[in-house]
Amino acid sequence: MITAIVLIKTDVDAIPEVAEKISRLPGVSEVYSVTGEYDLIAMVRVREHEQLADVIPGGVNKVAGVSHTVTHVSFRTYSAMDLEAAFSLGLD
Repeated sequence: MITAIVLIKTDVDAIPEVAEKISRLPGVSEVYSVTGEYDLIAMVRVREHEQLADVIPGGVNKVAGVSHTVTHVSFRTYSAMDLEAAFSLGLD
């Protein structure tokens, strides 16, 4: 499995709609709205490197409202920690 982290700039007013459209693209597993220089982060998971071209420039970059992307391709995963547990506040 190849994982790419895509940092996305979009129009602030369009963040929810853009995030929804990107989240429905094949190969996109999650989309997060975030603070900072970028507005969204998309996690892309594909089986072959060639598929990244279909998902990112062929899909994410073509979504109306996306103005700029920066992509980081993961080499290795060092933790298979359960994300739900990692972000849990431990409140009952």
